[in-house]
Amino acid sequence: MEPCSCDTFVALPPATVDNRIIFGKNSDRLCDEVQEVVYFPAAVHDNLGEQLKCTYIEIDQVPETYAVVLSRPAWLWGAEMGANEHGVCIGNEAVWGREEVCNEEALLGMDLVRLGLERADTAEKALNVIVDLLEKYGQGGNCTEGSMEFSYHNSFLIADRKEAWILETAGKYWAAEKVQEGVRNISNQLSITTKIDREHSNMRSYAKQKGWWNGKKEFDFAATYSYLNTAKMMTSSGRYCEGYKLLNKHKGNITFETMMEILRDKPSGINMEGEFLTTASMVSILPQDSSLPCIHFFTGTPDPERSVFKPFIFVPHISQLLYTSSPTFELEDPVKKRPQFKIKPDRRHPLYQEHQQALEIMDNNEEKAKTMLDNMKKLEKELFKEMESVLLNKHLDVDKIVNLFPQCAKDEISIYKSNISS
Repeated sequence: MEPCSCDTFVALPPATVDNRIIFGKNSDRLCDEVQEVVYFPAAVHDNLGEQLKCTYIEIDQVPETYAVVLSRPAWLWGAEMGANEHGVCIGNEAVWGREEVCNEEALLGMDLVRLGLERADTAEKALNVIVDLLEKYGQGGNCTEGSMEFSYHNSFLIADRKEAWILETAGKYWAAEKVQEGVRNISNQLSITTKIDREHSNMRSYAKQKGWWNGKKEFDFAATYSYLNTAKMMTSSGRYCEGYKLLNKHKGNITFETMMEILRDKPSGINMEGEFLTTASMVSILPQDSSLPCIHFFTGTPDPERSVFKPFIFVPHISQLLYTSSPTFELEDPVKKRPQFKIKPDRRHPLYQEHQQALEIMDNNEEKAKTMLDNMKKLEKELFKEMESVLLNKHLDVDKIVNLFPQCAKDEISIYKSNISS
């Protein structure tokens, strides 16, 4: 199951500098899947009987939802990763274990990411939202568009300005671990062992009933619910272990740029290549000082090493993110007909299209590749400097911030266009 892989990271003081929590994720998906970066404003839902259509199923809507920015496979409702206006960030991972995966249409893990962000103003409240919905509606359904069948259970890394939570699931059963300092990462395996801070009320009794746990030995969630030898978990050469090593190597000095370097790391397998590759990346700065804004960087394009991390800050009246929004297909479109999502239309957004052409040139023209990458790095460095000064001076030019992310995407497109046409 290794091909479908993601890596999500969090670093908290004292592992970071300047009292910031740093969140990061690489979304590794099928190489031809487009990921868009989209914004949805906060909303009040007056019609209390209203149903909300997620990717496959309808669920009860809530009276109020928060503003969110999402990086998501363009064909579905949910998200691989994202943030909300209250500084909550969530990323999910595919996991498998002893509990059978349900192929029936239910909530996708990616739907649960978006629902947690829309409905919770702290990390722990987001955890509550996710586990309540898991209990009520279950998780399941095909996680890819087209003819390939692919389903999994989910783990989540949820962070806010104060703390982080790891939530790992097996069907409707789950365990959660609170992280208040240092570093933590998740990959495509269960990783909660004996430090369990919250859990499904029947999680242990179900394991006992299935014969996975004898009730006497200290309860180890990963060892019980998966086939892992948890003693070997930190010494194997898998991405979970490699990610842990990279975080620890920089412990005490981790900045948002360090997190980006980790996401760009190819030798570790974290920046993935092949049939499954890193299709999009996200890094967030969550300052513990609530007078400072949270800053969320997204690529919206594959391969973070050859992409630009562009900043987004929540302010009122955000401009729509047109350069990273995929074309929409109406309900009567054959794509949405049952069985759903069996046809793959062209979902490439403007930035993705230009980036694809740029990658082709980079692969075939060394000189142009160097020029382009130099210009991309220059743009990124300017943006980083600008964001550091926002955090340092506590000053937000709201008129500029409204258009910050689209303007950065536009500047990135200009770099590609000038090299494609030259």
